[in-house]
Amino acid sequence: MSAQPSTDSRTSQRGEVPDIPQTGIERLEHTELAAEIEFLTARARSIGSGRANRMLADLDLKVRSYSVLSLACSGEHPSQRELADFLSLDPSQIVALVDQLEKRGAVTREADPRDRRSKVIAATPAGRRLYKAAAAVVRQSEAQSMRRLSPAERETLRSLLHRVAFDNGD
Repeated sequence: MSAQPSTDSRTSQRGEVPDIPQTGIERLEHTELAAEIEFLTARARSIGSGRANRMLADLDLKVRSYSVLSLACSGEHPSQRELADFLSLDPSQIVALVDQLEKRGAVTREADPRDRRSKVIAATPAGRRLYKAAAAVVRQSEAQSMRRLSPAERETLRSLLHRVAFDNGD
């Protein structure tokens, strides 16, 4: 009596089915999509941002508001337009984020000495204290996200992502 051929495409010619989970994320991890860099970076960002948002919640911040606060604390005196461009957000989103931080007393809008029609965003002393606490939380979140990478691999990833993120050769 001969064995019937299986209709399962994962069955080997000897009739063995590899140990591939039948449900869940693990089942889809072996698809072509899971090898695409755009998908992988989007998924890693989504997971990392979600984790950071949960961890920043105790400070009443999210990744986007943290990003604005971080840049306000950078000493670079970014304009709202520069924030929008750098963070790849619509200017109206920046206005809302700055409004929230301003209501908390974390930032102020000041005249831009380079262009009086523009406003720069500056951190207040309270904003710098909030940033210091939030930056520690973000570092913890990053450590959790990158826990499977060695320190050298983390730096390689950081360097490669920086090159991709700031490639000006559209």
